[in-house]
Amino acid sequence: METAAPLGEIIQEIKNVGGSAFKYCYRCGKCDVVCPWNRVRAFSIRRIVQQASFGLPEIELEDMWRCTTCGTCPSECPRGVQQIQVGLALRRIASQYGVFPGSAHTVGAIRGALSVEGNPMGEDRRKRGAWAEALSVNPFSEGMEILYFVGCYYSYDPRMKRVAAATARILQKAGVDFGILGEAESCCGESIRKTGNEDVFRKLARDNIKAFIDRGVKKILVSSPHCYHTLKNEYPDFMVHFEVVHVSQFLLQLVDQGRLRLTRPLPRRVTYHDPCYLGRHNGIYDEPRKLLGAVPGLELVEMPDNRKASLCCGGGGGRIWMDTPKKERFADIRIDQARAVGADVLVTACPYCISNFEEGKLSLPDGDPFEVKDLTEVIHESLEGIEQTL
Repeated sequence: METAAPLGEIIQEIKNVGGSAFKYCYRCGKCDVVCPWNRVRAFSIRRIVQQASFGLPEIELEDMWRCTTCGTCPSECPRGVQQIQVGLALRRIASQYGVFPGSAHTVGAIRGALSVEGNPMGEDRRKRGAWAEALSVNPFSEGMEILYFVGCYYSYDPRMKRVAAATARILQKAGVDFGILGEAESCCGESIRKTGNEDVFRKLARDNIKAFIDRGVKKILVSSPHCYHTLKNEYPDFMVHFEVVHVSQFLLQLVDQGRLRLTRPLPRRVTYHDPCYLGRHNGIYDEPRKLLGAVPGLELVEMPDNRKASLCCGGGGGRIWMDTPKKERFADIRIDQARAVGADVLVTACPYCISNFEEGKLSLPDGDPFEVKDLTEVIHESLEGIEQTL
């Protein structure tokens, strides 16, 4: 591989990154035991931490880019080693020198799309709010109750636009005074940051923060756990503070306040998948389950690996943009788990999870009735007197 700096310089930077981690790691191997990669192939985050600590040049590039930042290993580490931070720092170094493995060859193009159009798909920024044109959704203006920060996948992806539409209709049904930014909204920047590009992340964050401040935004509603995590936990680094709520939290508040009544029975056997960035990273486990429990006729069953131990879908850490061989996809394991507990619907609350599970469904026999739904779609179905076609 070609690099823009002498190998010795790169090795020294790697050693600087890993040095602090090595002080705490005593190589017990628990991080490798709990890592979802070891359900589908051999992988060792412990080895990467060790190699970074000594500045060794033989760090395997593909392994450096495998981590989905699911948060399982740091949550289980008895010594507090920050494995994710070590891995992301290594990616920043690799990105600075333009060193990418085959699986991450798309990152450069996505970086360009984010810089030009503000979304990873490279879609026209002016069409970011097109999903809402038939729904009478207003642009956000100062004084509104809440800004709905839609996110890239919900704005452009055909499957996820149905979730955005369901969200808008639910808010309208509850009488919520909300608006969207449309083309003034940019990607939150979470995934590009996880691939090591800090400059693009900071530009996107500043663009969004300016849009919020210019319009007097105080409270922000988000559908994506990745947007939630970034706006709530990382944007304050820019010396701003907004109230950020995930749609599962907000909808439960509306139900508890009597602003939203779930009356249409849904006689379905449902299981819920905890997204990494909603659950492990932010501790939101109960709200989605309470919402599902409020739907008449719905039976909620739990899969193995639930709540804090939830199995990653494989899309975090920028891997939603990377190639993963079919035999190494965590989502297929999750679908098998859902079917094993007799669920006919797998519900979650993350666009990456939905995308990966929908792809995993393609392996099921033709005509199999098993469904993948966003939590918001289920709530939408349980509302009487609302158009169900999305």
